Amino acid sequence: MNTRLAEGDLAPDFTLPTADGGTITLSDLRGEHVVVYFYPAAGTPGCTTQACDFRDNLASLQGHGYTVVGISPDSVPKLAKFVADEQLTFPMASDVDREVLKAWGAFGEKLLYGKLTHGVIRSTVVVDPEGRVQLAEYGVKATGHVAKLRKDLGIDD
Repeated sequence: MNTRLAEGDLAPDFTLPTADGGTITLSDLRGEHVVVYFYPAAGTPGCTTQACDFRDNLASLQGHGYTVVGISPDSVPKLAKFVADEQLTFPMASDVDREVLKAWGAFGEKLLYGKLTHGVIRSTVVVDPEGRVQLAEYGVKATGHVAKLRKDLGIDD
């Protein structure tokens, strides 16, 4: 079984390539609240629903001081197409080696259609300005997750 992050843990730092050809480093975002969400595959129905939900709620999340970063094992070109197709306006990072996914507890054993398998566990971790885990949710549903997250964070506008 994989080790999951818990409230108060120091969030593992990372530097990953992004869909726009740049990179993103978690420690560069110190001083901000960061919502890091992990999803299995760009362009699939559930992942598209979730990404668009974050996109549609981004102004509100940013207005409450939250930066959003999406991470998947997809290649940068696949992420670039996903960002363009869905007009995503926040960083989408590529973790093709799955090292960040594993370090954050978002890759490992999971049930898929009743079968035990290994893969990306749809997860969201909120990191506080000091770099510590404020909230960690694993095995989340793609639909309705952002609304639940907003409620958990006390964002009701």
